[in-house]
Amino acid sequence: MAIMLLNIIPLGTQTPSVGQYVAEVQEVLRREGVPHELTDMGTIIEGEPQALFALAARLHGLPFSGGVQRVVTQLVLDERRDKDVTLGDKTAAVQARLA
Repeated sequence: MAIMLLNIIPLGTQTPSVGQYVAEVQEVLRREGVPHELTDMGTIIEGEPQALFALAARLHGLPFSGGVQRVVTQLVLDERRDKDVTLGDKTAAVQARLA
């Protein structure tokens, strides 16, 4: 299992706001039942690495389908093979150390 941080940044839009594009990504993830968490700085998604890469490619294409001419997508993939890690595990581990 892996966790991916994904940021999709449409460039050259009419407004500096990207909320409309973030909402489109969230709708796809909800509709497909993909475990994810929206944060102020990106979307964190849980899954198998190959599935996450394929999903990132599809989500990258969303702004293009809405007429955007340039999109920058950033992703960070964290995969552990020594144990299963799911959304919230890393945060919980740090919180336990602080307690």
